[in-house]
Amino acid sequence: MAAPIEDYALLSDLQTGPLISRNGSIDWLCFPRFDSPSLFSSLVGVESHGRWLLAPRQSEAAVVKRQYVDSTFVLETVWKSSTGLARVTDFMPVGHTGSSILRRVTGLEGRVEMCQELIIRPRYGTVVPWSRRIQDGAAPGGMVLLAMAGPDAVALRGPHLPEAHAHGHSGDFRVAAGEIVDFELTWFPSHRPVPPAVDVDAALEQSIDYWTRWGSHCRSDGPYGGAVKRSLLVLRALTNYETGGIVAAPTTSLPEEFGGPRNWDYRFCWLRDAALTLESMLTHGYETEALQWRNWLLRALAGEPEDLQIMYGIGGERDLPESVLDHLPGYQDSRPVRIGNAAVAQFQADVVGEVMVALERLRLAGGKEDHFSWALQQILLGFVEKHIEDKDFGLWEMRGEPQFFTHSRVMMWAAFDCGIRAVRNHGLDGPADHWERLRGQLRTEILREGFDADLNSFTQTYGGGQTDAALLVMPQVGFLPYDDDRMLGTVARLEEELLTDDGLLLRYRTETGVDGLDPGEHPFLACSFWLVEQYARTGRRFEARNLMDKLVGFSNELGLLSEEYATKEGRMAGNFPQAFSHLALVRAADAMHGVDLLSLATEAKA
Repeated sequence: MAAPIEDYALLSDLQTGPLISRNGSIDWLCFPRFDSPSLFSSLVGVESHGRWLLAPRQSEAAVVKRQYVDSTFVLETVWKSSTGLARVTDFMPVGHTGSSILRRVTGLEGRVEMCQELIIRPRYGTVVPWSRRIQDGAAPGGMVLLAMAGPDAVALRGPHLPEAHAHGHSGDFRVAAGEIVDFELTWFPSHRPVPPAVDVDAALEQSIDYWTRWGSHCRSDGPYGGAVKRSLLVLRALTNYETGGIVAAPTTSLPEEFGGPRNWDYRFCWLRDAALTLESMLTHGYETEALQWRNWLLRALAGEPEDLQIMYGIGGERDLPESVLDHLPGYQDSRPVRIGNAAVAQFQADVVGEVMVALERLRLAGGKEDHFSWALQQILLGFVEKHIEDKDFGLWEMRGEPQFFTHSRVMMWAAFDCGIRAVRNHGLDGPADHWERLRGQLRTEILREGFDADLNSFTQTYGGGQTDAALLVMPQVGFLPYDDDRMLGTVARLEEELLTDDGLLLRYRTETGVDGLDPGEHPFLACSFWLVEQYARTGRRFEARNLMDKLVGFSNELGLLSEEYATKEGRMAGNFPQAFSHLALVRAADAMHGVDLLSLATEAKA
């Protein structure tokens, strides 16, 4: 059975992101990319669907310490048993030509008997590979355990290779104080020879050096500086180092409601999430990463404007069909387990606005437009104009009927607003007068159709009576000041209708049926972080601090956040770790610290 979501740690080599439970089991691993079919799938299945356990044999052994080494994704877990103390160091070499997980066991006191179980199941747990031992003079013990199935091959090196049994491989070994035992699990295409062994000492030093250097550039002061830094590290860890694509999460189908159907594949690059990540990176000094993302965007969007998608594969792939893996029982019986995402075909009218806002931030930070990037933005504005009368499925990817979502219309306004400033303030060419007319029309329409004067509140949809946490984005993009009476009225209504008894903000009321799914979900953490920002920008500092402390407290001891939090159960829910939660944390912390994003970007340019 999979561990609680909060018990997992993330590793990253900027290509993929395995999850390791507190009990030492790697329960989720996709090789070689985040969106590749999984090799270990017990996170959404059972142990026989694949895992790699490395932990003390003794049943009474317990974890006494678990941490990342400084600002890295090198995980240290210290185990105490009745006979001794041992440390397991788990990491992935960053920038390595292959894809490897390295696990080092170091004896600290006495002698500890360790247990290892390796169950390799490629293709989401459906394939039993052909396994055998082969000679390798460079390997400890002179042997390598090789498993092969179709295009996938995996090699395990180590001095104590596990023995085969009916379902996989297992074995025990002892480590005494001062002894070090290393294991390396490497994926490679099955038509190629087995890659050479990694120098574990050198790889460990290089990985620590990479993450430490990357984290040292982070501008993160204030009371939440540590949480901001770890959040930015998570956003980097979810970024492919070759393409610049940023995945929303490294997992699929971790449930928004335990036992329910709200289970989605987040291993893709949403334009919205990536654009917001770019803003967070820029605010804290990572202009190079922002430019890399822009270049990914240009490649992904190249083509006919009507082919615009809300999400893409890590390399810009467009074909992401959704299917169900019926053979997997799901995380704690939450079915279905999905791969791919049907929302790829949705029209979500806010996306271009998110992209345009992020690219404007990049301009303000000194990023230079080239003939391709500005031309693409003009094409995007043409796309918005062409669809200005079309209903959409909204920020939350509703699976009901399309509507005129107020947030979406505001983001269309923001897209034209950014285009106008690009011409007026940055000297770029474009029909600014025409865009001004469209922007004005949208503003008039939004204030007329999206605002209910009787309720003194903006509404989720035109003519609808419901509210939506996405309305908190309106002042973030400059549509209205944070302290405008209409915004304050909207906030009051959000507090009345969407705040839970535990003080967290729901996205919207799922029981209305607007999303086409059965009702029920836990508070989406990003929404509550938006509320922190709203409070901080309108002088409600005490409430902002209380809510921020509560939200940061939902991180596990490694500083990782999920998509949602089930307060009654006291546990995380949804895909993990979630980029949206971490980037919203960064925004909220900046607001708490009094950081003005536009001013900071302008200062960076100067």
